Amino acid sequence: MRVILVPVANRPECARALETSFDLARRLSADLVGCHIRPHRVSARQIPVTAGLSPAWLAASQGRNPERLSRDARELFTRIAEREAYPVATRPRADGRPVAIWYERVGSPDRIMPIVGPLSDLVVVSRPAARGGRLARLFLMEALLHSTRPVLVLPQRRLRAPGRRLVIAWNGSPEASRAVAAGMPLIEAADAVTIVAAGPEGGPGPKAARLRRYLAHHGVRADLVKTRGRDPAAEIERACEAAGADLLLMGAYSRHRLRERIFGGLTDHALRRSRLPVLASHA
Repeated sequence: MRVILVPVANRPECARALETSFDLARRLSADLVGCHIRPHRVSARQIPVTAGLSPAWLAASQGRNPERLSRDARELFTRIAEREAYPVATRPRADGRPVAIWYERVGSPDRIMPIVGPLSDLVVVSRPAARGGRLARLFLMEALLHSTRPVLVLPQRRLRAPGRRLVIAWNGSPEASRAVAAGMPLIEAADAVTIVAAGPEGGPGPKAARLRRYLAHHGVRADLVKTRGRDPAAEIERACEAAGADLLLMGAYSRHRLRERIFGGLTDHALRRSRLPVLASHA
């Protein structure tokens, strides 16, 4: 992973996400790209429905000064980059040394994320708060559905770069397989890896034991824990606690793919309620 993308706004949870992201970027020798999505100057009332912009984004940005939002976001990014000893640059360095790069785009997350997300290796967002958090939910959904890249969802608290002790939630699905492939740099760098087979393995797709052998090809020794699947969310949470995990890797999916809904079932629990950072990939 050489390019870590962080959507930036001048908010406390974003500051904490940046601090953790710089810590992770340093560990991976990666460039960190801060992207501020600036709303259009016109108000929601002036934009016709046919413009196709997200109603949630219009509501969240209405009545705010776009230039001030951009200035405050850039100052936050620059301040944390300097504190983390990451030089701010306009382009990657020829010698490959990691830098922090800032840019802005005018639009809304549903329009911008499909443009900036695919050409990054990892997207980092904050977990939405239990109450409110409308903007965080919007960025989370757009990053997962449209970035085409793994998304690291961080709790709204300061923490060190996750991934030393990693748990893989495995059910043999394409989403889980994609998450493993996308997260392989973190899996290979982890000190300990545990595979949790979430319930019976009677369905199609690779079994957990085969995943374990696959990881061995990459030089990764993984423990394997099997659960009954009666309450997958609780069983995976207990397995994470037993393993001392600091990162949960899993596939993500939306049951109905409605933009007004966030994800269902186990995905919802992990992304919105787990205290652990979650690395998720949507297939």
